[in-house]
Amino acid sequence: MFTEKVISMILVGIKDTLYMTLVSTVFGYVLGLPMGILLNVTRKDGLKPNRVVYGILGFICNIVRSIPFLILLILLIPFTRFIVGQSYGSTATIVPLVICAAPYIARVVESSLNEVDAGVIEAAKAMGASDIQIILKVLLVEARVSLFTGFTITTGLLLGYSAMSGTVGGGGLGDIAVRYGYYRWQTDIMIVTVLLLIVIFQIIQNLGTKLSSHIDHRKR
Repeated sequence: MFTEKVISMILVGIKDTLYMTLVSTVFGYVLGLPMGILLNVTRKDGLKPNRVVYGILGFICNIVRSIPFLILLILLIPFTRFIVGQSYGSTATIVPLVICAAPYIARVVESSLNEVDAGVIEAAKAMGASDIQIILKVLLVEARVSLFTGFTITTGLLLGYSAMSGTVGGGGLGDIAVRYGYYRWQTDIMIVTVLLLIVIFQIIQNLGTKLSSHIDHRKR
C-alpha cells in the first residue's frame, strides 16, 4: 500500500535518480568533451594528426565501452570506495557512471565534430584562425545542434544506468524497484517506479528535442 512512508521513499528515490543522472552527465562531459575534441583533432584528417594519441584515446574508449555497466560497476568498487569512502548509495554510483559515460561522450563528440564541413574549417584557416580558435569558434559552434542532441541521448542513457545500479544498492528508483519489486514481490511499487523512470526519460527527451530545435539556425 502507498503509505506516507512509501510516498516519501519514492520522492527521495526521484531526487536521488535525478542527482545521479545529472551530476554524472556533467562530470562525464568534463572528461568526455576534451577527449572527443582530441579524437577529432588528432585523427588522420584532423587539425593536428597524431596516430599515437588517437590510437591511445581510441583504445581506452573502446575498452571501457565494451564492458557492460553492471560489471564495470562491480570492478570499480575498490576505486569508488577510495574516491567517496563507500561503495554503495547514490553518490558512490556517480563514480562508475562518469567513467562509463566519458568514453561514450568522447565518441559522440568526435562523431559530431566530424560532421562539420571541411570547407568551413579551411576558410577559417585561410583567415588566419589558430587551432584553438577553430576548435572553439568553428567546430564546437557548427556542431552545436549535434552536440546537444548527443547530450540529450547521453542523459537518457545514464538515467537507465542509474536505475540499473539499484541491483547492487546504487540508490534511486532502481534500488526501490529491486528491493520492493524483486525481493518483496510488491509489484505495485515496482510498476510505479518504472512508470516514473519512463516519465523522467520522456521529459528529458522532449526537453532536449525542443532545445535542440531552438538552437538550430538552419530551421530559421
